[in-house]
Amino acid sequence: MRGVAPIKYMAKSTDVDGGKDFIVVTGAAGFIGSCLVGFLNQQGYTNLILVDEFDRLDKVPNLEGKIFSAAVERDVFFDWLEENRPVIRAFYHIGARTDTTEFDYSVHERLNVVYSKRVWEYCAKHGIPLVYASSAATYGAGEKGYDDRHDVIGELKPLNAYGISKNEFDKWAVQQAMQPPFWAGLKFFNVYGPNEYHKARMASVIFHSYNQIRKDGVVKLFKSHRPDFKDGQQLRDFVYVKDVIKVCVWLMQHRPVSGLYNLGTGQARSFEDLVRATYAGLDMGPNIQYIDMPEDIRDKYQYFTEANMGKLRAAGYVEPFYSLEEGVGDYVRNYLSKGAFL
Repeated sequence: MRGVAPIKYMAKSTDVDGGKDFIVVTGAAGFIGSCLVGFLNQQGYTNLILVDEFDRLDKVPNLEGKIFSAAVERDVFFDWLEENRPVIRAFYHIGARTDTTEFDYSVHERLNVVYSKRVWEYCAKHGIPLVYASSAATYGAGEKGYDDRHDVIGELKPLNAYGISKNEFDKWAVQQAMQPPFWAGLKFFNVYGPNEYHKARMASVIFHSYNQIRKDGVVKLFKSHRPDFKDGQQLRDFVYVKDVIKVCVWLMQHRPVSGLYNLGTGQARSFEDLVRATYAGLDMGPNIQYIDMPEDIRDKYQYFTEANMGKLRAAGYVEPFYSLEEGVGDYVRNYLSKGAFL
């Protein structure tokens, strides 16, 4: 099957050849998931089973030109597995409810905890290696630092329902006696890059900055509401999606010690740095205005994140990460300015 199948579809059993080994990607029509599908295609993998909700027209372009074997609606996926029984060599569970402004925990619990447990149990039962998306939102305000050690996750205090749900699954996973033959929970920090056009309010600051520059020539950033941070100097670990997907595939191929792994660059940068890099990608000088942060997120806002990347490096990952200037420059020049997808 090449390209995007009709909306609201479920692959038929004839799409899955029982003589092949398949790779599953959940969240496959979303930001990181669709980039992962494209990267897997580039690596020669086309025997992919994609899982998502395929009724959103704004996600359709993310999968255009991608090659895969089957696409299955998320809510019927496990029934489909029982009916078709494909041989799965690897499982990337990227799908999640990621809206940090959704305060109803039950929404996050259903998708990020309950559904993830079903994925884990299926992989453990069938001996399938699993890489899944956790989040740096589990670290909360960083009172316990940003170390991906298992002995601290019970003490973490996430600031929102999304972070709580991700941490609850991490805590559950590390306690399981029955595990996949290899597993890695990746604590994504601030991921940015192509294929996030559909994310609206939850898209990266680069995406919003680019559109503000094109529209008004000025970027609006949140003021700091803490005396120890100046306006625009709130710090985050921004990581380019091209690095994220490379790590996902590397882990599955090399299978080091199972566990939780941070996935950032290891270097916190300011939002002002990020906006300056966005302007530079457009060959323009910066013009920044500061506005009050919405009250509904003011008490749940992370002012500093920085991944300790020692664990992944010790596992053997030696590839360099894009710098903020390199990543933002590539994103702006080669994707946002062209309306292009990865």
